[in-house]
Amino acid sequence: MDAAQDEAGSGAVGDPWVVADDVPDGLVVADQDGLVTVFNAAAARSTGLAPEAVIGHDVRTVLPLQDTTGRRWWQCTDPWTGLGIRTGHRERLLVLPGGQELLVTARYVRPGRNQPVSRVVLVLRDTDSRRRAETDHAGLISTVAHELRSPLTSVKGFTSTLLRRWDRFTDEQKRLMLTTVEADADRVTRLITELLDISRIDAGRLQVRKQPVDLGPLALAHIERAVVAGEPRDRVLVDVEADLPEVWADPDRVQQVLDNLVENALRHGEGTVRLTVRRDPDGPPPGSLDGPGVEVVVEDEGEGIAAEHLGLVFTKFWRGARRGGTGLGLYVVRGLVEAHDGRISVGVSPYGGARFRFTLPVGTPAHMR
Repeated sequence: MDAAQDEAGSGAVGDPWVVADDVPDGLVVADQDGLVTVFNAAAARSTGLAPEAVIGHDVRTVLPLQDTTGRRWWQCTDPWTGLGIRTGHRERLLVLPGGQELLVTARYVRPGRNQPVSRVVLVLRDTDSRRRAETDHAGLISTVAHELRSPLTSVKGFTSTLLRRWDRFTDEQKRLMLTTVEADADRVTRLITELLDISRIDAGRLQVRKQPVDLGPLALAHIERAVVAGEPRDRVLVDVEADLPEVWADPDRVQQVLDNLVENALRHGEGTVRLTVRRDPDGPPPGSLDGPGVEVVVEDEGEGIAAEHLGLVFTKFWRGARRGGTGLGLYVVRGLVEAHDGRISVGVSPYGGARFRFTLPVGTPAHMR
């Protein structure tokens, strides 16, 4: 094995720009003539082919991929003589002779627009990842169906009762039932918003409409709404540092983050919930433009989160020991904070419960000043 082979990894010839065997997915690279130059260990495991039987041979011959209808994929995609503006294909299910299924993503590397292809890069994954994704989707569908059933049943029951027996109820009874219907409708709306946000986060398409925002009044207004909704005023303590700089954020999205964190603390925590807004003592977040960012801390006095679960809090479907809920809210919260170039973490509060902390950058881009 020569120096280039050794640098590229076993089974990777002539392209020392990548340590191929360190890549967890199958990696196949073909040159401008379609000859395989890189074929890593993961690709060998996925296809059952030995690197020495592939490297130096035409990729269309050694990997005669077909789609699920039996069409020859290389003839359909034609990266070398096809349209000069094509840059590749998203992941799709393809099949090798003998029925071996692979998830294949392709990228066509060109020196310039409408220039001939200089490299074709394929990433191969076995269908275990596809089955995991399908299991994830099935879990999402099951969770959503379960969470929708309860509020919709309530809405249906109360509205049907009111329509059929309106004259039998007092105004106070009607008000109570309509208040319950409104709360359940809000619950459904929040769930739908979470689902839409998850799809955008997973697809990398989550958008935030940033503007200068004063987090102090935003936090105080949030607590006032909680009190109006029935929370005891002394259940939440708010501490807002004076003269805070404005953050560069989407106020609606920040409100969504606060809603989730404070509601979780009130519902699942115990004792007093503390909401603190102050300058970030750890310095500016990566995206901050005008110095230290602003941090928001939400903490309670409950049992907190077990140490072994702290690393799982922001993953999909995590509920910990609690019952109910979708387990999606904190996943969305992390996505929203990171979309602002902020940071979020969870730990143990000195008051005994959970402590959620997020920071947002301050300032505005130069072209907005």
